[in-house]
Amino acid sequence: MYTQERTAMANLVVGGPVAVNSYDNAIVAALVENRPVMLVHAFNGGYLRPAELKAESHDKGLKLATALDPATKDAQGHLWHITPGGFFGQRPLYYIESAAGQVAPPAPGSAEADGGRGDDGAPKPQRRRVTVHQDAPQSTADTVQVGLPSKVGDKWRGKNGAVEDTQLWVVTVTPWGGITFVPITHPDAILGFKDHTVAKDSEARLTYNWGGDFTGTVINTFYPRLPHEWDVPYHHVFT
Repeated sequence: MYTQERTAMANLVVGGPVAVNSYDNAIVAALVENRPVMLVHAFNGGYLRPAELKAESHDKGLKLATALDPATKDAQGHLWHITPGGFFGQRPLYYIESAAGQVAPPAPGSAEADGGRGDDGAPKPQRRRVTVHQDAPQSTADTVQVGLPSKVGDKWRGKNGAVEDTQLWVVTVTPWGGITFVPITHPDAILGFKDHTVAKDSEARLTYNWGGDFTGTVINTFYPRLPHEWDVPYHHVFT
């Protein structure tokens, strides 16, 4: 099924040296090239999408959709950027940013344009990020929100004065070719679903990682898929 050529991409791996197939271009694209990918769940093939696609929505969460409707596709609600966000010790950290509701970058030369620039010097677009509640994963505070750093609720704005700390994730490449998300504010938790139910419109929540390590459990494993690979079973993509 897979070729024998393998690349140990240690800079992408947290929790151990996991050999990643060199043809898993979607993982590389998500973590290095900052290309938008679909996050397809390992259990039922559903994809992660914001509950609300509009750019002005900052207090809604995530859900697992099982059908790619035209409205979601047109709004790019099925696409995500896994954007580098620094390091925690030796571990690279990332933002999970939605392509839906993306605000175009300010005009060059304007005051707003200096708020952030990409490697090419161009202003970066504003993207809504998946944000964790400070008190998660307690039963009443285990939800997530998709919003800009300055516009999510107070309990989603960072614990120690840093806006970003509730929006930074450890992204782990699993031995079976998927990825797992661990919030840095709650290292014993993983991005899962309410009541551990992986079904249509399941609400994304933070859940305790009963697996006990950074490879996580199958309940929250996602396979990054480039848009043109939709409708292709994950085990047939890289043959």
